[in-house]
Amino acid sequence: MLKRAAALLLICAGVVGGVACSNSSSSHYLYGALPGSGAGEIIEFREDPDSGALTQLANSPITAGSAVQSLALHPSGKFLYAANSGSGNVSLFTISSTTGSLDEVTPRTDAGTAPTLLAMDPAGAFLYVANSGSFNITIFSIDSSTGALTQVGTAFQIGVSALNMQLSPSGNVLYVTAAGNPGTIQAFALTQGVPTNAIAGSPFTTGSNPFGLAIDPAGKFLYTANRLDNSISQFAINTDGSLALVTTIGETYTAPTALLIDKSGKFLFVANQGSANLAGYSIGTDGSLALLASSPFGTGSQPSYISSDSSGKFLFVGSSSGVQSFQLDTSSGALTSVGTYSAGSAPTSIVVTQ
Repeated sequence: MLKRAAALLLICAGVVGGVACSNSSSSHYLYGALPGSGAGEIIEFREDPDSGALTQLANSPITAGSAVQSLALHPSGKFLYAANSGSGNVSLFTISSTTGSLDEVTPRTDAGTAPTLLAMDPAGAFLYVANSGSFNITIFSIDSSTGALTQVGTAFQIGVSALNMQLSPSGNVLYVTAAGNPGTIQAFALTQGVPTNAIAGSPFTTGSNPFGLAIDPAGKFLYTANRLDNSISQFAINTDGSLALVTTIGETYTAPTALLIDKSGKFLFVANQGSANLAGYSIGTDGSLALLASSPFGTGSQPSYISSDSSGKFLFVGSSSGVQSFQLDTSSGALTSVGTYSAGSAPTSIVVTQ
């Protein structure tokens, strides 16, 4: 059954910084997971695609599952998935094409114990759910018409509580980071969405507690943000999906927690939770990182998540202050703050429609 979750009312006067609503005929919608708000909520904003300003939708935030932790957006823009770590299940929401509002489809789909991470293949055929309490990953096939989830086989054990999880741009390899000193990256080859084997050499050693994980759009380089030793590790991705450590660089900032590579693959941004900023780096043709002269960029306290819209012109940071929007200079990598938008609590996951 469908349960109405939100209705739309655009209130231009509520935009932080006095940015007016655009006359653009199209809109993007941003959704953030708020696990710290009682039962769990999802906050909804309209993004002005011309200015990057956000306007909260009426009746937002909406009720989500217990301790909702992670969100995943289907490439069709029709479906949103939420991992509810407190109730061991995954919610499916349909997205209104005209208002951006969410309707939850019930009942929710059971996953493992404490599902905390979601990842989806580029085609939107499979959803991967990392369960931190049962140390495994559950795989679901996705019905392209309805968004319904069907479990594929049994959950496969990884033996650790995953810190982060991403698929390669080809969708053929799944990478999972785990805590430790040193930390590790597990790599699994996928056939028709299902792990067939661990890639030779897996797990690969990286820095301590690699919370941040990013892969460049070409699938040539993988980076981890190592929170406990304030460093970033760069790996070359071999043709078989195995990793070769190139270098680890130290940061002058503390507690790097999240990474994002812009749509062009030219810049990498690091959310430094202990320093309340984003560090920006240019990415060389060999994957090497060079700190931008304009870096760092101030954020709210404890920034912990970075996302981007489909144009690549705007970045969004989740922190204890809410959601902060930045405009990206696609030539220099410099960021200019558009505004900060209260969310009631710190978002742990942010997705933006295309």
